[in-house]
Amino acid sequence: MNQKDTRRKIHFFFLFLCAGGLALSLPAGAVADKEPIQAASPASSGDNCSPGDLFDYGDAIVLGLVEGVTEFLPISSTGHLILAKKFLGIGSDDQTGGTIESAVDAYIIVIQAGAIAAVLLLYWNKIVMVFLGIRGKSRDGLMLGRNLLVAFLPAVVIGLTIEDLIDKYLFNHWPVLVALVAGAALMLAIESWRARRQSSGYGDPETDLHELTIRQSLLIGLLQCVAMWPGTSRSMMVIVGGYIAGLSPRRAAEFSFLLGLPTLGGAAFYKGLKYGPEIMADLGWAPMTLGFVVAAASAAISVKWLVGYLGRHGLALFAWYRIALAVLMGLLIF
Repeated sequence: MNQKDTRRKIHFFFLFLCAGGLALSLPAGAVADKEPIQAASPASSGDNCSPGDLFDYGDAIVLGLVEGVTEFLPISSTGHLILAKKFLGIGSDDQTGGTIESAVDAYIIVIQAGAIAAVLLLYWNKIVMVFLGIRGKSRDGLMLGRNLLVAFLPAVVIGLTIEDLIDKYLFNHWPVLVALVAGAALMLAIESWRARRQSSGYGDPETDLHELTIRQSLLIGLLQCVAMWPGTSRSMMVIVGGYIAGLSPRRAAEFSFLLGLPTLGGAAFYKGLKYGPEIMADLGWAPMTLGFVVAAASAAISVKWLVGYLGRHGLALFAWYRIALAVLMGLLIF
């Protein structure tokens, strides 16, 4: 089986998996059967590989779907993208000694701009409210903007401080698997705590996002920083922080979406500015743009579904999904 045939089969598998997840409104993971995984590395073909052989439109569609479906679900989009990259065999060294590893890793961050576009469209009214607040025409909008800013600042400070350490030690499939399991344990624990609180008669107060205090917003922002470990899930940590701050699952998810605008937007802009020429040269503008469009469309569907699902069922399903994915991926990689 030659390299291109292997890549086509892996593309088909990922597309089938992601499309099924969208159709059923369930999170989709990046999984492939064992034979293509072993044959997927471009270096194994014995032929010199050009950048087009290492990253093509099929790869862009797969990564766009994985990003869009998983970005706002509490299952770690970055973790899924790293695993997808591993099993697609993209970013590996070629026989000439060249590599597009750093370009693909940067693209994994930059492609988040597609998911951001979906939130901009779906939550335009909240964004307008914040701008009206800045202009002194909406007190609720001003308070919401303040809370988002306070929650965003820890990511700026901590992210810029440890960026190189994250890229060097954590952008790998094994740290992702560890984070998937640890995050699942946290989700099950927080859901158990919330259930006990409800049974005690406290319930989930319908605190609105602009009613959060500075301390509560800062707590959510600090917890979000834990998700700099790929595989943890930014969405999951913000929702957990929202639970602790007294938000209902629906409100916590909405705060996660809105906080993703400056957080993901800032990360995508920074990576694009730093690695933009390298990404364009190694991956090509056309596949990259296609990935953005696919990510935006699939993220819009995922966001709409998540709000309704969390309000009825909470985080438990995602915790068991993370555990199952980690076990399956660990077995396949091993």
